[in-house]
Amino acid sequence: MSKINGSVISLFAFMITFTAVFWSSGAPLWFDWRVYPEQILLVALAFALAVAFLTRPGSLHSLSIILAILSLLFGSWLAIRFPVLSENVFYHPTEALVVSLLGIVLILEAVRRTMGWSLIVILGLVCLYALFSSNFSGPLQSRSISPDRLLKFLVLDSASLAGAALTIAVAVVVPFLILAQLLLATGGAKFFSDFSLAIAGRKRGGAGKIAILGSAFFGSVSGSAVSNVASTGAITIPMMKDGGYQKETAGAIEAAASTGGQLMPPIMGAAAFLLAENLQANYIDVMKAALIPSILYYISLFIFADLEAGRRQIDRVPEHMIPNLSAVIKRGWFVFIPFALILIALFNFNLRPETAALVAVLSFIIISLFLRYDGSKLEISLFLKSFISAGKAAVEIILICAIAGMIIGLVARSGLSFGLGFFLVQLGKSSLLLLLIVTAVVCIVMGMGLPTVGVYLLLASLAAPPLVELGLNPMAAHLFVLYFGMLSMLTPPVAIAAFVAANLAKADAMRTALEAVRIGWPAYLIPFIFVATPELLLNGSLPMIVIVLVKSLIGVAIITSGIVGFWKVELNSFERLLLMISGIIFLLPLSLADEIAWLFFGSVLLTFGVYWRSAKRVS
Repeated sequence: MSKINGSVISLFAFMITFTAVFWSSGAPLWFDWRVYPEQILLVALAFALAVAFLTRPGSLHSLSIILAILSLLFGSWLAIRFPVLSENVFYHPTEALVVSLLGIVLILEAVRRTMGWSLIVILGLVCLYALFSSNFSGPLQSRSISPDRLLKFLVLDSASLAGAALTIAVAVVVPFLILAQLLLATGGAKFFSDFSLAIAGRKRGGAGKIAILGSAFFGSVSGSAVSNVASTGAITIPMMKDGGYQKETAGAIEAAASTGGQLMPPIMGAAAFLLAENLQANYIDVMKAALIPSILYYISLFIFADLEAGRRQIDRVPEHMIPNLSAVIKRGWFVFIPFALILIALFNFNLRPETAALVAVLSFIIISLFLRYDGSKLEISLFLKSFISAGKAAVEIILICAIAGMIIGLVARSGLSFGLGFFLVQLGKSSLLLLLIVTAVVCIVMGMGLPTVGVYLLLASLAAPPLVELGLNPMAAHLFVLYFGMLSMLTPPVAIAAFVAANLAKADAMRTALEAVRIGWPAYLIPFIFVATPELLLNGSLPMIVIVLVKSLIGVAIITSGIVGFWKVELNSFERLLLMISGIIFLLPLSLADEIAWLFFGSVLLTFGVYWRSAKRVS
């Protein structure tokens, strides 16, 4: 029975991937098949629901099978009847209500099994507002929506369930998941680890630097902090522990590096595609804007690994464990081809991200027929397994985007976005900094237990618009929300990426999470900086961008040194405090230059004074 279940789950997971590729490639147009996009999305959603019920059966296995069958019936019926029901819902009230009610029950139960109650509670609160909004006063007062109309809107309206969020999940994210699974199946993760080992293994604290490089490389492909930790962390965390890093620090470095991979160009996480869609911007512009903040983040992690190694006298990786760089490149050079094709497709041919991803997938499948980094024998089943794995990995994202689409659609339809936006704008008029702090806290709190995609989808419709209305650059406002949504992966008490890393490191979960916050500190500060300094988002003249970049690099390096408490020798508490104050002054926006010029000059002298004292103590 379990073997049959496994085969059925694999079939449904494959169908998720097949449906996504079928739509992303434009195949319906090849056959002159005129369909609504929502029809394809609903088919993918039905298979995702079925996989969710069968892989997380709960206490009654037979009930899960029934729910999986109902999911397929619901998706099939609605996919076929969607044109009629969406356009003439008033002529089919009973059918629309039954289908909507069934769909809501199935989606909520699937989300509860996969991600818990967080998103369900948020949807419930928004629904309560929509049902009783006429009872509110002031800006929050709106026209209430009747229960039957509410249900029909959530499932049948194109601005809700099968909206932009689900479109991105199915059409864009799945092709990138296929590429990530193909890389894993052909030894791509091992290549990134060996490549990082060959580059950084001979440096002080090489094990930590290897983890950072490897997670940056692979995290840019996977777009998931947890899967990044699980894949690369299995190799890098034991290496760091053997090298001399404390187990909490080893787990924290891996968690921080893997989390940052979601915002590492050229291939960022699913939330980046949603950001581009929300702003109606080119994906290339999103990549450019994320480049410098990502560089600052990873340079800080690199400096931390180096200084922590110096403080704990952690030496380089033993020579016998370090592969030859030229040999690694000779064996795995082809791994870079899909990335190069994606960049060429995006930059030179202005193709859509999903099309660029499919080009990369096709090219890598062809390459894999002849070359594999792990040297394994060619098995055609390898590609099938990769498609099935991609389908399974897509289930959670599809469900998140489905329920998030309902929340976003209802927030706009009920008028809640206007009411909350009004309050936030009034708060921002009194203090923009206070509004940013409140927004950051809300992003982290709402993100606890949720993937970054879900957090961004919710807050992009609630928190970002008031920031834009107050004059912030739209890209900066949305990246601000995205950054702090991402940080829920590291921030206690629910720090999923840090807890997974702690489990691999056999370390205390909460101590690992707190250490991850300390290591990943730039991600908590840099969003405030780029809101006030557009040059960090490559928005400005080249000389100013260079000046701001250099100034920020110095500030990040100084603060990291102060946090670690080491530069050639141990620094005392007073020296560490002075360094952190100096670094913050370096990071302050140039618009405040007149007011802080003397502080800036003083911070330079102060910094060099601390380093000079440290150098004297060494000699």
